[in-house]
Amino acid sequence: MLKRHLIQIDGIVQGVGFRPFVFRLAKSLKLTGSVLNSNKGVTIEVEGLQDNLTHFQNRLRQEMPPLAQITDFNSNEIPLKNDERFIIMQSEYKGDSSVLISPDMSLCEDCMREMLVPGNRRFHYPFLNCTNCGPRFTIISDTPYDRVNTSMIEFQMCEECDKEYHDPADRRFHAQPNACPKCGPQYQLFDREKRQVNTNDPVKHTKMLLRTGRIVALRGLGGYHLVVDAKNTAAIEELRERKRRAEKPFALMAANADIVEKHCQVSHRERLALQQQTRPIVLLQARYSSKLPKAIAPKSKYYGFMLPYLPLHHLLMLDEFEVLVMTSANYSDEPIVTSNQQAFDYLAPLADYFLIHNREILQRCDDSIIAVSAGHQRILRRSRGYVPAPIILNNKIKAPILAVGAELKNTVALSNGNKVVLSQHIGDLDNPEAIQFFKNSITHMQKLLNIKPHYIACDMHPEYLSRKWAYEQPLMPKIEVQHHHAHLASVMAENDNTRKTIGIILDGTGYGTDKTIWGGEVLIGDMKDVSRYAWFEPVPMPGGEAAIRDPWRMAISYLQHAFGSAMQKLTLPVLQKTKPNELNLLLQVLEKEVNSPKTSSCGRLFDAIASILDIRHSITYEAQAAIELEMSVRNNLQRTLAYPINYNLNHGALNFVPLIREIVNDKVQNVPVDNIAARFHVSLAEMLIAIAIRARKDTGIAQVGLSGGVYQNFTFFQYLVERLRGEGFKVLTHSKVPPNDGGLSLGQIAVANARL
Repeated sequence: MLKRHLIQIDGIVQGVGFRPFVFRLAKSLKLTGSVLNSNKGVTIEVEGLQDNLTHFQNRLRQEMPPLAQITDFNSNEIPLKNDERFIIMQSEYKGDSSVLISPDMSLCEDCMREMLVPGNRRFHYPFLNCTNCGPRFTIISDTPYDRVNTSMIEFQMCEECDKEYHDPADRRFHAQPNACPKCGPQYQLFDREKRQVNTNDPVKHTKMLLRTGRIVALRGLGGYHLVVDAKNTAAIEELRERKRRAEKPFALMAANADIVEKHCQVSHRERLALQQQTRPIVLLQARYSSKLPKAIAPKSKYYGFMLPYLPLHHLLMLDEFEVLVMTSANYSDEPIVTSNQQAFDYLAPLADYFLIHNREILQRCDDSIIAVSAGHQRILRRSRGYVPAPIILNNKIKAPILAVGAELKNTVALSNGNKVVLSQHIGDLDNPEAIQFFKNSITHMQKLLNIKPHYIACDMHPEYLSRKWAYEQPLMPKIEVQHHHAHLASVMAENDNTRKTIGIILDGTGYGTDKTIWGGEVLIGDMKDVSRYAWFEPVPMPGGEAAIRDPWRMAISYLQHAFGSAMQKLTLPVLQKTKPNELNLLLQVLEKEVNSPKTSSCGRLFDAIASILDIRHSITYEAQAAIELEMSVRNNLQRTLAYPINYNLNHGALNFVPLIREIVNDKVQNVPVDNIAARFHVSLAEMLIAIAIRARKDTGIAQVGLSGGVYQNFTFFQYLVERLRGEGFKVLTHSKVPPNDGGLSLGQIAVANARL
């Protein structure tokens, strides 16, 4: 018997070759009907024998194009129409849209082969792509995802490209960025004085410049990179000097995974992470045998490697470089540069030459960063390759909600039904360029998703610029969400778990409900409500924000708290290196409680320990002291003994005085720093495990959620996860959004929705 089905598919199903795939599949199974793009995704009417219809629906899911992602699939039987053939119909866009856009994806194998075949019309063309790869999010201005709504509108397709674009049998059918050397974008090379370099091959000439140690600003997919030869120490040191980036590690690009393995220890999972089409930067443990210059990642045991994702990257490395430094083109903590004019105006002090192109970047998008820990990929910065793919929730959000995130590592998010779409990494909202990027991202997301939010979710901190912006929007109700509650809700939401949870939330700064600075919190609750079960005993931050930049201030604060006046008799490097007048002034500030807000921050505890151990007394980039404290751990934590202390909860406050005294005693006794650092990590974890066990006994809750920037310390994170599981806890961790404030907007939406 013949039957006819109406199939509605939602998700990332437009601009990824889904309609030609459906067309070919239907024809192979002798089915008739039609397929079209609509404001609801892809609509299919298909008619034929029942067995063939069953095969069709099964294969739709199993064999769909590599960039497609189905979020909703509905099939209903409808009356027969007795079509004679299967056709691709004209797109229809009426009413509200739920269409999702694919993230930008790295060059596919088919395009790679074309690019390397002499005589092919796209031989060595740095902008080739098809429906299985290439730019998406970074070139789109509006929906539907058609060429007229992208920066490719400036380039009229030649006859050959147009033929591919309209042929359902071609893999470039409706590939919106389709182009070739005859009709598409081109690269040009300029010096820092804006003089064009006279060359027939700008890419080849750029390779020569890199070989001679020059710094090149390269316009890529979501912005500019600064590029140097990774084996040229002088060039790397010059880049550090110009970029005012004294010690923070640089990102690296290697020609292939085998080259990465020459320099790093790479597990099977890490190799897969490197090679996935999203092409993130993957943090990998460096080999001692690596011959790369120390200037790439001073005082770090990790390298951040990515593989080429643009045709240009492959051409730069072809027969030339094994490894390039490929760092974002900006000054520290400012957004990546995107436009050619901005590059010339802003990057001239940094770069010797500029390799630019004439396809506009409509959406700034930095490289994503991941690490593999405790058996899973962990996203630390979610941007290129991942945005705007949604986080799918089982429960539908009651009304469209805009979440505006935090102050640092900002992302914004917008809900639509059961989907939450997070923006690309925006960064720290402490400069005008970042604020404008923040505002533009909100506007663009609303256009892209065709949604006007009914509510705004924001942080409680009165000085956060994101919150201030929220309160400048007069017509939308605001829902304030406490910072650490949002962290807990974020890890619960991405694990699709709504049960009451013990949240161990550890970060640097968050505004508490008592108007103090939180950051070492054990919360109990769910997405709607939480209570504060335990917290790190608050200590003063002498000098306020200056204590974040100068870990020695936190060291003095903790030492004063633990030893009182006896502190000054200790023979510790941090005391000996602090000028007597600075030390006396700081002690007076602590005594008089002037400009010394109290904090329960776990991040500040890590800073203090790093300074007490003479690892780092002042920082040049965020969390440097805590990172270098982790780097100093050489021991296997599973074989490391915790300090023999009992944790004490003083009305909920966790007392660290015994731990500080043990650490100081070891340091005075000249115990190796790596041993002390390892024992600190284990002791802190064991304290938190003991509190979790106590909370389980008090509440009956056996589920723990881990969130907050401290969990970017994978030495600590992995030990804590394994021990909690060993104690019988179910542990919720992040893998889809960052554990740091980059995932906070998801949590804000989850809390706001629960309250609604």
